[in-house]
Amino acid sequence: MLTLNPMNSSFNKLLTFKTVITALMIIVFSINLLLIERVDALSDSRQLVLDAWTLVNEGFYDPEKFDEIQWKRIRQKTLQKQIETSEEAYSAIEDMLRPLDDPYTRVLRPKDYELLKSSNFGSEINGVGLQLGEDDDKKVKVISTLGGSPAEEAGIVSGDFIKTVDGISSEKLGLASTASKLRGESGTKVLVEVSSESGEIREVDLERRSVDLRPVRTKRLRDDSHTIGYLRITQFSESVPKKVEEALQELKEKEVEGLILDLRNNSGGLVSSGIAVADSLLSEKPVVETKDRNGIKDAIISQKETSFDGPMVTLVNKGTASASEILAGSLQDNERSILMGEQTYGKGLIQSLKSLGEDSGIAITVASYLTPKGNNIQGQGMTPDKLLDLPDASDYGSTDDKWVRNAELFLGSLLEKEEAPVQTIVLNNEEIKSLND
Repeated sequence: MLTLNPMNSSFNKLLTFKTVITALMIIVFSINLLLIERVDALSDSRQLVLDAWTLVNEGFYDPEKFDEIQWKRIRQKTLQKQIETSEEAYSAIEDMLRPLDDPYTRVLRPKDYELLKSSNFGSEINGVGLQLGEDDDKKVKVISTLGGSPAEEAGIVSGDFIKTVDGISSEKLGLASTASKLRGESGTKVLVEVSSESGEIREVDLERRSVDLRPVRTKRLRDDSHTIGYLRITQFSESVPKKVEEALQELKEKEVEGLILDLRNNSGGLVSSGIAVADSLLSEKPVVETKDRNGIKDAIISQKETSFDGPMVTLVNKGTASASEILAGSLQDNERSILMGEQTYGKGLIQSLKSLGEDSGIAITVASYLTPKGNNIQGQGMTPDKLLDLPDASDYGSTDDKWVRNAELFLGSLLEKEEAPVQTIVLNNEEIKSLND
């Protein structure tokens, strides 16, 4: 009986050893699973960076910039950073894009991506109603304010500078992040420090809300002599060309003799929509030339049919930018419409919006545009045929809008000149008839 004890002891030791080994294997296997999951997460985050680099590499309008900033080396250095989360990936992409020195080529986090898509395709947007750009000194500048928005009601105007947002310098944030911090859920507030062009600084507490974009507005203006149509376009979203067609048809049914096209504080939107509106007003004329990484492409030519062919005046100001400058430039260069107002903003770069991952995106400057006569708008803007040295109206298109009244008087004079030869011919015919009698 005593001889069994050593065997039991050996067996127990073996059993204990096996148990320990099994436990260690389970622990190692569990750690491996965690490592695999972590590697997968890293791969997803790094893939965002790689995808962003590839999209910019294939589409950016100025590939010569890549050699100047050592673009491939930037990719390598970026991927050496710690990138474990989506937020770290977005920050890495921002750092990677900064040497391009183009504020319009930017990463769009999920919230910003959704808001930008909704402004291009929808009829309202949540925020304070500011359209922003950058000046030559990289200061964040107000291009325009949306009608009926918190920013407009607070007296923020085109040409103002955004100094801080909730205490953070816009210089530190950059254009994209400044715009992002101004957006948010309805009812939330944001404190903005604004500087006027004269240097006056003030703080404005803005409450975000849903802003009705109402991109197309129209009415009929009548006096003792003529009936004039008024058409205001506040931005170029996907629905605008169709709405403009409907508005022009409505005005034609009201027998308007001339048209005032109001593009004041229209900061742009979808370039394709701006071109489509130009197509409605021009007959077989060049609309715009684009210059991408492969050089200047042939001008886009409008179709023969037009929705309105009567005399026109187009109102522009320093808040008129991008797609609205394409439209204004095409009308001016083809002598289709007089431009009246102020020098326009001067944004002559075109962005393409690409999806990045499941819910984020990236905007890439893919081309610059030129007017039909080859004028480059970027940084220069459009010069009106007739400058208006008048205060801008608080309510565009109202009876107190002196800009519209000036355009109305000018159109009236054009219409009277057109009528004069006809009246002379009628009188001559009557005189000939009386002589024959």
